[in-house]
Amino acid sequence: MSMTGPSMVELPSGRRVAALGQGTWKMGESPAARRDEIAALRRGIDLGMTLIDTAEMYGDGAAESLVGEAIAGLGDAVTVVSKVLPSNASPAGTVAACERSLKRLGRERIDLYLLHWRGRWRLADTIGAFEALKAQGKIGDWGVSNFDLADMEELAELPQGAACATDQVY
Repeated sequence: MSMTGPSMVELPSGRRVAALGQGTWKMGESPAARRDEIAALRRGIDLGMTLIDTAEMYGDGAAESLVGEAIAGLGDAVTVVSKVLPSNASPAGTVAACERSLKRLGRERIDLYLLHWRGRWRLADTIGAFEALKAQGKIGDWGVSNFDLADMEELAELPQGAACATDQVY
């Protein structure tokens, strides 16, 4: 089977990403499945699914390590999305979580970095950390995940709210 690749979506920054990607929830949890999971991700990439979604919480970081192995040597051919846990979403915690994710992924930049869901930290503080990471080149774009309408309205009211690239819905 051969595909020319999925259609593309343009983020507010102008960055174009594949409209169809691969998720890694539940991956990395079984060492016995590791080889098959890496092979599945690589097969998806070969078929044009070059966006891979992961998170620091998936397998307590094991999914990010697995993704890093699957995409090693592919450089910018793959778009990586990862997420910070709400419990880590303080200004310093967001930066530290991103650094850990980068190390597990074996990359210098996460293409799209999301707040996994709302937590106890002020949204403005987390967004400030995202903007700092973006200025440092550690993330390309940032967004949110699992936000409802009220959360999105609050985000839109923030000075940097318009820079939100996406709300990844459940």
